[in-house]
Amino acid sequence: MQIQRALLFCGLAFLSHVASSQPDYQRHATSLKPAPPDPAIARALGSITAAQIDQTVKTLVSFGTRNTLTSMDSNLASGQGINAAADWIASQFEEFSRQCGGCLEVKRDTFVADPASGESWARRIPKATKISNVYAVMRGTDPEQAKRMVLVTGHYDSINSNVFANWSDTSGAAPGANDDASGVAVSLACARALSKLKFPSTIVFVAVAGEEQGLVGSGHLAKLAKSEGWQLEAVLNNDIVGGNTTPGDTLQLKDRVRVFSEGAPTAASAQEQQRIRALGKENDSSSREIARAIADVDRSYLAGTNPHTRFSAFLVERPDRYLRGGDHSSFNREGFAAVRFTEWREDFNHQHKNVVRPAAGSTDPVQGDLPEFVDFKYVAQVARLNAATLATLAFAPGEPQKVAIEAKALGNGTTLTWEPPLGGGVAHYEVVWRETTAFDWQYVKEVVPAAEAGQVSVSLPVSKDNVVFGVRAVDAKGHRGLVVVPE
Repeated sequence: MQIQRALLFCGLAFLSHVASSQPDYQRHATSLKPAPPDPAIARALGSITAAQIDQTVKTLVSFGTRNTLTSMDSNLASGQGINAAADWIASQFEEFSRQCGGCLEVKRDTFVADPASGESWARRIPKATKISNVYAVMRGTDPEQAKRMVLVTGHYDSINSNVFANWSDTSGAAPGANDDASGVAVSLACARALSKLKFPSTIVFVAVAGEEQGLVGSGHLAKLAKSEGWQLEAVLNNDIVGGNTTPGDTLQLKDRVRVFSEGAPTAASAQEQQRIRALGKENDSSSREIARAIADVDRSYLAGTNPHTRFSAFLVERPDRYLRGGDHSSFNREGFAAVRFTEWREDFNHQHKNVVRPAAGSTDPVQGDLPEFVDFKYVAQVARLNAATLATLAFAPGEPQKVAIEAKALGNGTTLTWEPPLGGGVAHYEVVWRETTAFDWQYVKEVVPAAEAGQVSVSLPVSKDNVVFGVRAVDAKGHRGLVVVPE
């Protein structure tokens, strides 16, 4: 009996020691878990099929070329070139709108890109060229929250190798199946699936042109969004998301998609950059919070235990790949939060190449961005991840306002204050935190606000010096909004 008591005492002492050796940020925390999936969102994701993606990609390829400069060509056969592609994309949006009783406003942002302007892209557009961005707006049903917007985009223009010798040369096939009919297929799939639902805030579905000439179309649309005061909270850019299927490529991974996001914001002033460094917020830009939200949504809807259907967001801590660029950068430059989706491993024989099929018996690879090298099931998974993210953010409340951390006196605790998001819709808030060496949020504390609207304040026995804090709003159905890191 004495031995048993001694062992019990030792066991209790050990547990006590373990508890006392836990850091405060673990001792006073609940581990963050995935949000329960919303059945309505899950049903919408289930309506996205590889067959739809197949039809979209092959239709876009059928226009022969989608070189932006063909908008000015008068010698193209009927149904060929970028104008025909733009008309078809608009017709798809209009059909989706018809099916949902007119829920989409189909628009075009059309302008003339003139090389005389001296812009950085002037060398790639040798003559004044009409460019049209095609988009559809699904207005939110709540008068206040409808001002908030999330946006998904891909670029519908394409090029072949001819342009690298002469940017005026629009001859030859430029199928652009992966780059970027795949991204446009994602935008259209999201519009088709989500137009069946109603959201309190607004979703914008976009296909831009002029990407290959230097992000010209997205640059114009981003400036338009800023001039018109769009309250864009998240921009999801899909570019080269075809899950390349080159025979013999054993390094392509079909269970994940890369998500690129900028750290310190491109649009931050010198003073803002200095403040970011002073507060250690280089890894907490609004774009980086979108990336984390995508990963959070993924864990709720796609990252299941079945290895045959599991799909994950692989977060990359840089704005884009080396030597490359994308349309999300146009929105970043205007101060909007934006990220880029791209397949795991690209095959450059199937990007920006003239179509060349080697003679029988040759071991040379097929050149050209052709549909045969696109995995339509993979693109459908990327579309589901985009749609789940758009839907979650469009249902969720907006960002808490004036989030601040009290730093008036020395102390080992933390007091956070914030104000409700614009438009309301909050059931509770989540204070989240992570170790300074961790990329994603790890711990959470739920905070239920008082009945009356106004500033919220919470004090925690957790040292603000050892972790990174954030706050997000959650609605009654558990949809989580974007995290805001305090000033």
